Amino acid sequence: MQGGERFYSISDYLKSEFGCKTIKLSLDAGFTCPNRDGSKGTGGCAFCSEGGSGELAVHLNETNLSNMSESISEQIERLSSKWPSAAYIAYFQSFTNTYAPVDYLRKVFKEALSDPRIKGIAIATRPDCLPDDVLDLLDEINHKHFMWVELGLQSIHKNTQKAMNICYSTEDYDRAVYELSKRNIKYVSHLILGLPGETEEMMTESLKYVCNKDPHPFGLKLHLMNIVRTSALYKTMPDYVPFDSLEEYVDLVVRCLEIIPSDVTIHRLTGDVPRKILVSPEWSYKKRTILNAINRELALRDTKQGAKLLK
Repeated sequence: MQGGERFYSISDYLKSEFGCKTIKLSLDAGFTCPNRDGSKGTGGCAFCSEGGSGELAVHLNETNLSNMSESISEQIERLSSKWPSAAYIAYFQSFTNTYAPVDYLRKVFKEALSDPRIKGIAIATRPDCLPDDVLDLLDEINHKHFMWVELGLQSIHKNTQKAMNICYSTEDYDRAVYELSKRNIKYVSHLILGLPGETEEMMTESLKYVCNKDPHPFGLKLHLMNIVRTSALYKTMPDYVPFDSLEEYVDLVVRCLEIIPSDVTIHRLTGDVPRKILVSPEWSYKKRTILNAINRELALRDTKQGAKLLK
């Protein structure tokens, strides 16, 4: 942790790595998911939006990959007035970004990294979508460029995985962590707080499981469970509210931070859903309000990331 911060944000890490503010540019390269095309399931994970949780990404596909540089330039132009000297990372966010033939993946990732303004790449995927040829490609990229791979675990509990139609297992996650770590590829783990049927104890068990891996993650994303109109979960549980109040959620996140090793970068502590498709919690679109409340509560309790591990 740097500059007296109470948790180790990815922003702090990237500023140290590149010497300036570093921004992720969200890109949608037209991927799908084995839980949507029928190879493992249909309909996607119950909590996932129609857009594969990438509504804010710029959409690309195989026919317009040549325009990726133009799309990147448009995003940079919009951001440059606020951050004129920023660095950028290409973030492949929507759906499953390793679920395609390796030749197409090579083409997509190479195109993004060919832009001199792009300092690295972040690739979000499912832990069951890392076959050997894809791992070899990631290894190749990792030797030449700054990179991390994001693994959506969400929960270690089999009942939750089944109820949410996730169609992969904790064992798939374990294998993905092993294979990425063997190649010295940084990985970031995703967990969702507030999944239906999960107690605080269950959420904490998932967090401890992830943090106790060897090696533990380069980074963590703690997602606030959002019910969105385009998800299967909304159709079956339209009245589900994961947390009764912002204060309840903040309390849980602070206690989660206390058991996360201090060298794990924190990439997310809430959700990031367009307000037009958000159902509940109704306050969860207030991202800055939530983050300010977390920081305020950390200061009030005079605690920080990893505090419980130091005792």
